Amino acid sequence: MNKPVLLVIAHGSRDPRHAASVHALVERVRSLRPGLRVETGFLDFNVPSVHGVLESLAAEDVRDVVALPLLLTRAFHAKADIPAVLRQAPPRLRIRQADVLGPSPLLLDALERRLYEAGLTPADKSSTGVVLASAGSTDPEAIAVIADIAREWRRTGWCAVRPAFASASLPRTEDAVRELRAAGCAGVAVAPYVLAPGFLPDRIARGAAGADVLADVLGPAPEVARAVLGRYDEARRPSLAALGA
Repeated sequence: MNKPVLLVIAHGSRDPRHAASVHALVERVRSLRPGLRVETGFLDFNVPSVHGVLESLAAEDVRDVVALPLLLTRAFHAKADIPAVLRQAPPRLRIRQADVLGPSPLLLDALERRLYEAGLTPADKSSTGVVLASAGSTDPEAIAVIADIAREWRRTGWCAVRPAFASASLPRTEDAVRELRAAGCAGVAVAPYVLAPGFLPDRIARGAAGADVLADVLGPAPEVARAVLGRYDEARRPSLAALGA
C-alpha cells in the first residue's frame, strides 16, 4: 500500500522568516520518516498555494493525501479556512484532514527545549515563572486550550505559568511578566507558543522586554516534527486498521 502524501498546510506570511521556518520544519519531518512524501502548501502570501499543490498531486495520479494544519489550536483556520480550501481540491483526491498539533506533551517538551537553549536549566524551574505567550484568537475553545496547557505545564515544577496573547485576547505578554514579578518568582521567562517568526511573535518579543529570558519560537524543534508525524499517523489509522497494517 502506498502511503498517503503528507501535505503540511501553513498559514503563510509576508515575513520571509515564516516560510524559512516552515521549510526547515518540513525538512526535519522528512529526515525522521525517510520514504514519506511530504509537501508544503500555504494559505496566503507564500507559494506554493494549497490549491496549487493539490492540483499538482492530482496531475501525478496521487490518490491519497493527509492534509495537516500547521497550527497549534483548533481556531478559525482549522475549522473554516482549511476545510474550505480542501473542498475545492480535485475530486480524484481522497483527502483526510489531520488534527492540529496541540495540545501535546511533545510541544511542552519543545517549549522547555527552547527555554533551556535560551539559558535556563532544569534547576531553575522551581524559581522561574513562565509566560506561555501565544498568538491569540477570538475562538473561546482556542483560548481555553492555552489556559489548560498553562495549568498542565505549571504542574511539571515551574514557579508559575501564565498564559498571554499577542492579539485578540488578554493579558498581553508584558502584563503577564509583571504578574509573575508580583507573584514573587525569582526569574521570569517568556516562551512563545508559536511555530514560526512573524508579526505577532515580534509583538511577543517586545512584550518580553521586562523578562529575564526570551525563548525562540518552536520552529523546527525535533519534538514539533515528531508531533507532525504523530498527527499524520492518527489520520491514517482508520485505513490502517481496516487493512491490518
